[in-house]
Amino acid sequence: MKLVPTRLPGLFEVAPKVYGDTRGFFYESWNQRAFEQAIGTPVNFVQDNHSRSRRGVLRGLHFQRKPHAQGKLVRCIRGNVFDVAVDLRTGSPTYGQWEGRELSEQNQRQFWIPPGFAHGFVVLSESADFLYKTTDYYAPECEGVVRWDDPQLGIAWPNIGEPFTLAEKDAAAPLLAEVGSLD
Repeated sequence: MKLVPTRLPGLFEVAPKVYGDTRGFFYESWNQRAFEQAIGTPVNFVQDNHSRSRRGVLRGLHFQRKPHAQGKLVRCIRGNVFDVAVDLRTGSPTYGQWEGRELSEQNQRQFWIPPGFAHGFVVLSESADFLYKTTDYYAPECEGVVRWDDPQLGIAWPNIGEPFTLAEKDAAAPLLAEVGSLD
């Protein structure tokens, strides 16, 4: 596994070693020891989530506040998505900045999103299966959302030639300036 740092401290693209031949491929999608050595801190995943979405569905930008802030290791196992992480860490020099990556069944990349980041993605293929490993359990009382098209964030979502489909809570999400502290 190779961790590719982003310009946002603590946020990494994860490139697994993929072994492929005429039969297909094999790769180790998770190795706790190697991952912890690479990021330099212990990680304990407690919950796995799986979503399936159709083309144009945009999920996010979601986060959980302390004491149940979640780190997420995400990947797309079928189809392809544009995945985004936004730094919401109080006092961070990169607060409000974002990084985006295309994750797909072809590139088999993963994205490590540490606690303190909001996360979202839009489906680029006809449909996509998306997996999340989380470091804390879902806690509805700590859940938060930031508006996906907040001008302060300026996320360059890909143009897919049609309007995005959003959940009601995502469409009505507050702007970053209205969210307040994550503490």
